[in-house]
Formats: sequence, C-alpha cells, structure tokens
Amino acid sequence: MTSRRPAPFGRALCAMITPFTDEGLLDLDGAQRLADRLVSEGCDGLVLSGTTGESPTTTDAEKSALVRAVADAVGDRVAIVAGIGTADTRHTAELALEAEKAGADGLLVVTPYYSRPPQDAVEAHFRAIADASGLPLALYDIPGRTGTRIEPETMLRLAEHPRIVAVKDCAYDLLGTQKVLAATELAYYTGCDEYVLAMYAIGGAGYISTVSNVTPRHFRSILDAFDAGDPDEAVRLQQLTIPLTELMMASGLPGSVTAKALLVALGLPAGPVRAPLRPAGRETVDGLRTAYERLVAASAGV
Repeated sequence: MTSRRPAPFGRALCAMITPFTDEGLLDLDGAQRLADRLVSEGCDGLVLSGTTGESPTTTDAEKSALVRAVADAVGDRVAIVAGIGTADTRHTAELALEAEKAGADGLLVVTPYYSRPPQDAVEAHFRAIADASGLPLALYDIPGRTGTRIEPETMLRLAEHPRIVAVKDCAYDLLGTQKVLAATELAYYTGCDEYVLAMYAIGGAGYISTVSNVTPRHFRSILDAFDAGDPDEAVRLQQLTIPLTELMMASGLPGSVTAKALLVALGLPAGPVRAPLRPAGRETVDGLRTAYERLVAASAGV
C-alpha cells in the first residue's frame, strides 16, 4: 500500500451543484438541504461554485451568499471550499477575500482562462491569490476548459508556497501527476470520477466528484475499501460506477446539466441550469435514472 499523505479538506469531496428556484434564482434553502444530505451520506468536504456549481453564471454576491448558507448548515462538520477562479487576477483576489469573510475553509482556484497566459504568468497569478487571504488553496488544473495547463515544473515551484496545499487534477496526465506527487507534499484530488481509485492508489488524497451529488456513499466506499486493505473490492466498487459516470460525464453534456437532471428526477434540490446551458432531454433523464437505480441496487449494503 502506498503511504497516505494528509488530506487538507478531507478525502471524499463533492463538487456540489448550485440549486436554483424554478425562476432561476439562488435557492439557499435547497443548498442547505442538499449539503446536509451529502454530508450525512459520507462527504468530508463540499466544493462550492466550481464548474459543476455553474460559477460562470453566478454573481459575486451569490457566491458569497452560497458559502454563508452552506457553512451555516454544515460548516461545523466538513470543510467548505469556495471556487473563486476567474480570468482576472485582481477579481480573483477580491473573491478570495470575500470567500474568507463568508466562512470558507479553503479556496479552489482555476487557471486563468481564455487569455492563455504563459507559465510564468500562471505562477504569478496563483502566488498573488495565495497571498490575498489567509486560506489554503487548491489549484484547479483543467486544461480542457481553460486552454492552459499548469505544467508539472510550475506545480513544483508553486508547492513551495505555504498556502498552496492541494490540486484538483483534471489534466489526464498520470505521469505528470506522479512526478509532482513524488517531489512535493501537495494533496492531489482527482476531479475525474473515473480516476477515483487510480488516483488514490498512486498516493492521491481523494476526489472532488460531480457524480457524488447523487451517489456520495458509494464513492466514499471505494476509498474505504482500499484503506481497509481490500483493493479487489475497491476495484469492484469503482467498476460499478462506470455506466452512471459515463452518462453523467462523457455524454456530451456538462456534469452540471446531468447532475441537476438526475437530482430533480430523484426529488432532491437542484432546479434548472442557467443559460447558456440547457436542460437535459427526457431520454437522457430516463437513462440517468436507470443507471442510478442499477448502481444503487448493485451496491446495496455498502
């Protein structure tokens, strides 16, 4: 078994959706109820206003209000990590301060997008955000959305900053990830649900999962089985998630769309997505519901 480094925000984190009312307004009551369910079913931490939380279409005030509401509901039980990433360093620093005031325990900061800054500018951006507040940072490496990778060499330098403590890894580069894991104390969380066990087995801290919005207990059971010294059971549990993960994360629709569609079908707080996203169609919802029910049946007793 690989040695397990500390996980600053817990092991099993959910990239929580942002519930809206039918009119498209922020649903703080729904957010609190969903957060309580996720924590009660095994989440160690909640990541708010990330990709799954539709951060591009929520205002700064809504982001702060969401942190306050969720922290009030579950903040004494789990870590609250606030997504604050923007393409503007100054704006991101302002959001870092607001998240700290609202009660966040940590920050998730994505690589600046669209402008595609070179690596020295990426490094300077993250250092500026780490210096802007007293909260620990998780760097969010998702080049498929931002257009810019946090290169392993840049990650090695950033690991020297005392408040840069973790990475949400969506780079699909296990070689690069292992280079950084071997040389630093950064806690790596996979942001790709299909890599939950793979990342954990090579020394990762855990996951930040979109699919966990609907199956928090099952995803935690993968880590629990591995920690209990039963890798075969961990493999079995990971493989059970494949049909649902494929429909939610690899069907051509964003995870925020599919997660909300399934949550609504299950009668849980979610509401609509905001434009330019559009709701999932009936056939997609039916497929998600079927895959979810099969996973629940197969994992009964976990």
